[in-house]
This record gives sequence, C-alpha cells and structure tokens, in this order.
Amino acid sequence: MEGVFFDSWATLLRTLVVAVLAYVVLIAFLRISGKRTLSKMNAFDLIVTVALGSTLATVLLSKDVALAEGALAFAMLIGLQFVVTWSSVRARWVRRWVTGEPRLLYYRGEMLDQALRNARVTVDEIEAAVRASGMATLAQVESVVLETDGSFSVIKAREGQPPSVPVGVALPGKAKE
Repeated sequence: MEGVFFDSWATLLRTLVVAVLAYVVLIAFLRISGKRTLSKMNAFDLIVTVALGSTLATVLLSKDVALAEGALAFAMLIGLQFVVTWSSVRARWVRRWVTGEPRLLYYRGEMLDQALRNARVTVDEIEAAVRASGMATLAQVESVVLETDGSFSVIKAREGQPPSVPVGVALPGKAKE
C-alpha cells in the first residue's frame, strides 16, 4: 500500500513539469498541423484524437516515458494522420478505405433490411434518429443515411417534390447519383 496516495515531492514535481511541457508541445504540434487533426469527421480522425490523449496521459504519468519520446509520439501520430488525410483527398480508393461511404438505411417508406444488417443498425436506432431530428413519424421522412462518422442524417420528405436519393449516396445495387 506504500505509494498509493503519495510517492514523493519529486514525483509530483516531475508530473507538474512534464504536464506543462507536454501540453505546450502538443498544442504547438496541433497548431502547426491544422484544424483537421482534431476534427471528428470520421472514425479514423476519432482514433487519432483518442491516441493523442492516451499518449499525453502516458507521458504525464509514466516515469518510463521521457518528454522527448512523448513529443516524438505526438509528431508521429500527427504526421501519419496528415499523410493519410493528404492521400485521401487525392485518391478516392484511400478515402474509401479510410472513411468508408455513407449508407442509405431507409428510403421512401421502406427500411432497407440488408443495409441495416450490414451496418449493424436496428430499426429502433433509425426511429430514435428520426425523433431526434424533430419528426414524429417515418411518414415525414424521405430517407435516413448512416454517415461515415457514424451519425445519422434524416432527410425530410418534401411535399409536391419528386423523391430523390441524397447526394453522394447510392441506392442498394445502383451507382451513386
């Protein structure tokens, strides 16, 4: 039980100094790398954000990890994220591999059962997304899309307008419009 509540003043001082310096290094790297580094546009961006937080915690609390090693880990994560996002902007296959594609789950009064199964989404989750968007019934909905970041887009049916597939989304078995 020794050291559970307090090790030494030196340990506390190390944590304080490393915390301030690691925080400054991380903020500097994030400012250099741009806003995309901490965006949560898709699962890949979320993973990088979580990895940065985990690395920061390890640098702060582990005596076995020096500040320079932590700074290198920050730089590597941010650098790799930059390479992947740079590549995904330039190559469609990289973008599809990293982010996937939006999936149409409900369209014109019909749950797309195969798409729901493939996305591992339940009808209850679709209904919750519809309610969260402010609509009371599925009759008010044109379509529901599972976006690449895991969120749902609910598109309201438009009276007097012909139905249309949401931009950038394909009907199952058809090419994107």
